[in-house]
Amino acid sequence: PFPLFEVNILEASDQQLLEVSRELGIGLNLQEMKALQQYFRKKGRNPTDVELQTVGQTWSEHCFHKTFKGIIKFNGKEIDSLFKTYIMKATREISPKWCFSVFEDNAGIIRFDRDYGIAVKVETHNHPSAIEPFGGAATGVGGVIRDILGVWADPIACTDVLGFGPLDYPYEKLPPGVKHPKYIFMGVVAGIGHYGNNMGIPTVNGAIYFDESYVGNVVVYCGCIGLLPLKKFRRNAKPGDIIVLAGGKTGRDGIHGVTFASAELTEKSEMVSRPAVQIANPIEEEKLKRAIIAIRDLELASAITDLGGGGLSSAVGETAKRFDCGAVVYLEKVPLKYPGLAPWEIYISESQERMLLAVPPENLEKVLGIFKSEDVEATAIGEYTSDKVLRIFYMNVKVAEMDIPFLFEPPRAVRTAEYVLPRLEEPEFPEPENLTEVLMLLLASPNIASRESVIRTYDHEVKGNTVLKPLHGEYGGPNDAAVLKPLKDSWRGLAISCGMNPNYGRIDPYWMAASAIDEAIRNNVAVGGRRIALLDNFTWGNPEKPDRLGSLVRACDACYRFAKAFKTPFISGKDSLYNESPAGPVTPTLLITAIGIVPDIRIAVSMDVKAPGSSIYIVGKTYRELGGSEYYRLMGFCGKRVPKVRPAQARKTFRALTRAIDLGLVSACHDLSEGGLAVAAAEMAFS
Repeated sequence: PFPLFEVNILEASDQQLLEVSRELGIGLNLQEMKALQQYFRKKGRNPTDVELQTVGQTWSEHCFHKTFKGIIKFNGKEIDSLFKTYIMKATREISPKWCFSVFEDNAGIIRFDRDYGIAVKVETHNHPSAIEPFGGAATGVGGVIRDILGVWADPIACTDVLGFGPLDYPYEKLPPGVKHPKYIFMGVVAGIGHYGNNMGIPTVNGAIYFDESYVGNVVVYCGCIGLLPLKKFRRNAKPGDIIVLAGGKTGRDGIHGVTFASAELTEKSEMVSRPAVQIANPIEEEKLKRAIIAIRDLELASAITDLGGGGLSSAVGETAKRFDCGAVVYLEKVPLKYPGLAPWEIYISESQERMLLAVPPENLEKVLGIFKSEDVEATAIGEYTSDKVLRIFYMNVKVAEMDIPFLFEPPRAVRTAEYVLPRLEEPEFPEPENLTEVLMLLLASPNIASRESVIRTYDHEVKGNTVLKPLHGEYGGPNDAAVLKPLKDSWRGLAISCGMNPNYGRIDPYWMAASAIDEAIRNNVAVGGRRIALLDNFTWGNPEKPDRLGSLVRACDACYRFAKAFKTPFISGKDSLYNESPAGPVTPTLLITAIGIVPDIRIAVSMDVKAPGSSIYIVGKTYRELGGSEYYRLMGFCGKRVPKVRPAQARKTFRALTRAIDLGLVSACHDLSEGGLAVAAAEMAFS
């Protein structure tokens, strides 16, 4: 005997449908519940709890990205999918031949050289980190590493970009249910180091930003880069292939993680949603990684994906949908951490360190043998079928049967957006008499001060491939980008950089997004990078509120225009919405990650001044644009004149600088960002 419930929705009223959604914790709105009701009316039966939970995961904002795929009414026009209209459109129009797989897999893949590809993914783990900072951040790293394994790539480096409330935030001002920023800061940093260090993967690039809007909405971006022999890339599962589950055992940790991440945080989130935070085990994932790379090299599997948000429900369904298949799953074959899990819990659990493989029957024993040799538990739990139907059994009882196409055709979200530029004024004040004092204030600012205490927590040299490290020079100044040497027999390098300017978003999210793209590219070019690809990661408030959605539309518009202008395609991305808490909404925050090629790492340029007597040049023009600057922030201002990006001028600058670097004319280079020329010059000199 086991718990299995048939849920009566066929004759349910609208109010009763919403009550079902709330009680089961599936997070579906009335439109979606009515679509479910209509589907099962046609089937002539009520759904089981397994079926409802499966739909809840698959249709969640976290898994299906309803806002980015939905219809948005904005300024008298209708936008049919933010993703297709702006993000994907830029890549499609640039259409670079060196993009190998874009927006199709767990990670974006670009060509590194003729034989190898580079896989890149950046994930958000904001909500879990707000509830349990160490576990939330650690599983964020583990999840993004599995995204890289999910395209058969070997992880070679990690990145982390973090946003916290002020560490000296007064305790008495904390809203109920919100943890102090210092507690979150310490837990997140420790969690990131715990996972990457234990797996032997260097953390080579990142940033930390402090802002009051992050008090209730911590921002945790975890990235990973992998190396892939392109001829070993496999993506051709077919009916008859065996579904193999490998890695950690399944428990109740992480249940409803995606629905939790698709809603606002409240003062009750700690009590209600703590079980939604997964438990990290990096040693298990290291063993899993070794086995997967061995299976890849022997070409024994036809497809692979990770078990992240939604657990088996997402991994099985998405794989079946992708390859135009159905699937049969036997839940009693899933290895459990402990007895007593209901079928729906087994199917949607987000327990970590698990991967799903499609394996031709003739290769099954070899695959299971490889996992066993690495002491990784692996089990055949079902097979793919030709009928496009998902059937789930438990102890010889059918607990779910649904059409795969229905699972991936939820009702389109239709939302209204509006945006009005805030009424701001440019402050008037006398020029400071003592600019040295101003410089010292800037250097001491939390958003500019050295990150060495955090950076040293992470191992950024393990694997021996890190050419330009996060810190450089005798006193450890901050490099603009990391440079890696992925291949032993090649001098070709990889430049990894990022850009993020959330304070600009208070003035105009359009120019905030533009500046993030510009900064990420400048950081990359500064070390010798070129042929640059971008990743976009949005952290935003509740998209059901028109003003929040309006600012998101403006940021997406800028992404299209400036990616196109710089000819830098987007290859992957992720959105984290509903970042609102009792402390208020998050400041619109866009992280841009840039991945560039350095033709020869021996010409890579660091930021430290090499010798006295070197000439100093400012490349580019300076404008009267201090809006959103760190200086204004320290003075208690916001300002109105946000820095604008002038792509035609910037492209000329990038080309000239790249040529100068190639000719060996540049001994040190540093981008101008927070603190402008004063801070950039000081950092170069101090290093």
